[in-house]
Amino acid sequence: MKDQTSGTGNTARGHVLVHDPTLRDGHHAVRHQLTAAQLRAYAEAADAAGIPVVEVGHGNGLGASSLQAGRARLSDDEMLSVVREALPRSRMGVFMLPGWGTVHDLRRAVAHGADVVRIGTHCTEGDLAERHLGLLREEGVEAHGVLLMSHMASPAQLADQCGRVVEYGAQGVGILDSAGHYLPADVTARVAAMRAAVDVPLMFHGHNNLGMAVANSVAAAEAGADILDACARGFGAGAGNTQLEVLVPVLERMGFRTGIDLYGVLDAADIAERELMPRPPSIDSVGIVSGLAGVFSGFKTRVLDVSRREGVDPRDVFFELGERQAVAGQEDLIVDVALALRHRAGDGFVDRTGDGSPAAQGVRAG
Repeated sequence: MKDQTSGTGNTARGHVLVHDPTLRDGHHAVRHQLTAAQLRAYAEAADAAGIPVVEVGHGNGLGASSLQAGRARLSDDEMLSVVREALPRSRMGVFMLPGWGTVHDLRRAVAHGADVVRIGTHCTEGDLAERHLGLLREEGVEAHGVLLMSHMASPAQLADQCGRVVEYGAQGVGILDSAGHYLPADVTARVAAMRAAVDVPLMFHGHNNLGMAVANSVAAAEAGADILDACARGFGAGAGNTQLEVLVPVLERMGFRTGIDLYGVLDAADIAERELMPRPPSIDSVGIVSGLAGVFSGFKTRVLDVSRREGVDPRDVFFELGERQAVAGQEDLIVDVALALRHRAGDGFVDRTGDGSPAAQGVRAG
């Protein structure tokens, strides 16, 4: 393994488990159209690099392939089968949102050899994971409960939710910065509160809308997080996720151990850029607004499509969605907002430079 800490003088600070959702979160960026060959190519490279957990599936998780969330090129069964075969060393992870996926979907994933299963809920609705976490424990699978859109809850609320999820059987808990809204101090406060409330592994999943994903992930590790998510080239929804091949050497330089080979993870990132994506994610204007507004990054493609069709500014759509506290799974709300903005524009309501505009309201709220 290439030495990543040479010359830093840092002493070991403990182990951080890196969880790689490139083949799940990245699906958002390509309308869930990855092929079997693409899944296999990246999974093999990730396995060769020693990445501990490789997550696969539709961007919204098991059972989510649909007209509303986007139809995937491959079925869940096909994706899981291909990736499982490509991971002789790494564990395979899957993700599910109750309401999209069902108990039937969980059982099929377990049958395909899923090692780590995450059940996601809105940040204040951990109770929705109780039944599914119980089932997974009965199946003998490592089960985690993760809280989405976590910027919408206080540190104390998140700590309380994590405690409940552990009572339901979660062997790990964590938060997703689903909108890329956090700054490092926000992450530190939340992870510290959660660490004081539970003694199971803690996870943090960052998005890069404001360019803070690696810094936020480092803040999480320093505050006590044991598991960090990161994707090759940041491949993920909206402005992308924490960039895997950057995070790993940064952690190692700081004295954290990841067990991931530097050259291997760099090679995997090169393969991801060449094979999976038309171009790496970037922090564009819409992505910044999405982060400021605190809106789920996975809405980006849908917001752009609907805004173009209705002739409205997608930035206004994002700020209005933020005002309405839209969450993942409410994709239909995008159409309602765009139609409302078009109507207001027809009445001369929208003034993007005035204090009363949706954009101005969103900046203040952000």
